[in-house]
Amino acid sequence: MERLICRESDKYNVCCQSLSDPVFTDDDRVLQNLLYTQHHYVIKTSYFKTVQDGLKIWMREKVARWMIDVCEEERCESDVFPLSMNIMDRFLSLVKIFPSQLQLLSSVCIFLAAKLRQSKSIYAESLIRYSDYSFTKDQLESWELLVLSHLGWDLAAVTPNDFLNLILRRLPTRGKSKIKLTTIKRHAQIFITICATDFRFSMLPPSFIAASCIAAAMLGLTRLRSQGSTKELIVQMCKMVSIDMNELLELRQKLEDLVSQDSQEQKCSKK
Repeated sequence: MERLICRESDKYNVCCQSLSDPVFTDDDRVLQNLLYTQHHYVIKTSYFKTVQDGLKIWMREKVARWMIDVCEEERCESDVFPLSMNIMDRFLSLVKIFPSQLQLLSSVCIFLAAKLRQSKSIYAESLIRYSDYSFTKDQLESWELLVLSHLGWDLAAVTPNDFLNLILRRLPTRGKSKIKLTTIKRHAQIFITICATDFRFSMLPPSFIAASCIAAAMLGLTRLRSQGSTKELIVQMCKMVSIDMNELLELRQKLEDLVSQDSQEQKCSKK
């Protein structure tokens, strides 16, 4: 009976994670289903021009960076922030809000995303504290139902993170090691987080974002750049997600410009 004891423990406040299952990641049907489903969760037009006449793009960027801080403080899984941004963008494309309600909405989106993408949810009291008590628990819960009702309770959106393992497992790299692929994935996840803060990426298919982030990660690693096979891997990714090579490289350039801009802003804020 001792072999049946579950040894998972919350002693050190660490969330339990499931391991990647090769049965799913190697099944082409999973990739094809995600490629087909992803378009349902991508906003089609800029809601700043159609619905949200009181909001500005810089407001979204500002609240997105606040959401990153909250997710880091709560040690959320890497999937939580991209999903929370997707939920917020989809809701804003449907419902007009006031600028004063944006932080409440963003808190609700983190609240919902954490329930879906990690084993340990975030306490409502923590979100209220991070917002400097700008809203109450009753408001948070009522807005939670508001978001759910307008999105038809369909929150399990496809995000760029969902494609990382599927793409990396299919890259024809020779002598690939677990450490190397893990390094690429870690860099790509950072790039995906940065992309989620920029509104331009919110109208792109998640597979395109994932491929461009992987390409940026590969080109940024000296070890892979020296192998001379990076271009071949990028071509393979383009076929995998049905994106033109030039479009992928253009997205990668936009991403690198965004990373450079983000780095400069952080340096200025420290001075």
